[in-house]
Amino acid sequence: MFSLHPSYRRPDFAVLLTVCLTAPAQAGPLSLEQALNQALAGNPGLAEIKARADALASVPPQAGSLPDPFLSFGALNVPTNDFSLNQDQMTMMEVAVSQQLPFPGKLGLAERAAQQEAIGAAKDADEARLRLARDIRLSWWALFYYDRTLGILAESRDWMAKLADIADQRYRLGQAEQSDSLLARLELTKLRDKTLELINMRHGEAARLNVLLDRSSDSTLELPSEAAFSFPELSAEPALLDQAQAQRPLLAQKQAAIEAAQNRLDLAKKEYLPDLNLGFGYAFRQNAPNGEFRSDFANFRLSINLPLYAATKQSKQVDQRQSELMRERYALHDAERSVQADVTTALAAYHHAHERLSLFEKELLPQARGTLDSLTASYRVGKIAFADVLRAQLSVFDYQVQYWNALTTSQQALARLAAALGKETL
Repeated sequence: MFSLHPSYRRPDFAVLLTVCLTAPAQAGPLSLEQALNQALAGNPGLAEIKARADALASVPPQAGSLPDPFLSFGALNVPTNDFSLNQDQMTMMEVAVSQQLPFPGKLGLAERAAQQEAIGAAKDADEARLRLARDIRLSWWALFYYDRTLGILAESRDWMAKLADIADQRYRLGQAEQSDSLLARLELTKLRDKTLELINMRHGEAARLNVLLDRSSDSTLELPSEAAFSFPELSAEPALLDQAQAQRPLLAQKQAAIEAAQNRLDLAKKEYLPDLNLGFGYAFRQNAPNGEFRSDFANFRLSINLPLYAATKQSKQVDQRQSELMRERYALHDAERSVQADVTTALAAYHHAHERLSLFEKELLPQARGTLDSLTASYRVGKIAFADVLRAQLSVFDYQVQYWNALTTSQQALARLAAALGKETL
């Protein structure tokens, strides 16, 4: 765990606040944990995907249910000369009910296909949650890096201003050239330009994070001045790849899509088999005009559909479903390769950033600061050229920025690795 260097000073945000003067105020610094909680609870994109998954979860019972039966009423054999209901003995009023019965196995396949689609939608929601958590971390750490760099630039401007004053004093005493002072002023102006550029980059990143948090894009975002950095012990790459294969929701979603496509293919093959339609009717007859009793009629019906156009209908549907199944299998294979690349890339980035961090912390920064202190003392007594001091100071500033870049890059790599493994955090 690392915390901010005690010499770190918060950046001057005067320019930034001027640019964002009308932005809504934020109630205190936004920690990474707060940002994650807000986004996962209120992000509309994530809510949309969850709502889709909830909707698809209601489909399987529908797909596995029988079609609704038909209830019909009719008047049969009514004479058109007087529309009498008792003149002809074959005139009757009928009530009938019919039920379509798909061939055994069709409903089960349709229900299982819908179940797999619902499972895939739920896994898609899990994947979206992982992506959102990853994006929040990436954006938050980017802002943290910008804030640290702005602080370094503020220190750099202060130091450069002091160095320019020293150059002015030595020039007035005839101990240095005027070019030393002019060079210091030039570097000071360049630092101001870098500050403005970085503020603009921070403003854009803050807008992106605000969108993820479901807030107005111009809302002011202030981050804490300190943050905890974690450097967990990671397993070897093969073990991590196995974890991703077992835990990544994206792969589970693709596998569910394959199962759904297989069920739809099996269902298409069953479409060659006819469905049944059973019906029962009861017809009421009135007695004859002379009072003679007439018995009511009952009827039963059984009908099937005939796949007479199988060559252009059922066969083509089977071809379609086979192609869809192959598409889903290719999609799974492509997703597996993509996940493997994500794990490998994030792991390499983490190790690289960690090694650079150790190099800056233990070697480059101490050496650069020692060199700067020595050269500054020598310049005050006129033993070395001003350009040597300036180069040494710029090296210190550059190493400080790279130190914070390596630190935040390591945390961003962990965020990418966690998402690639199917986890919100490591």
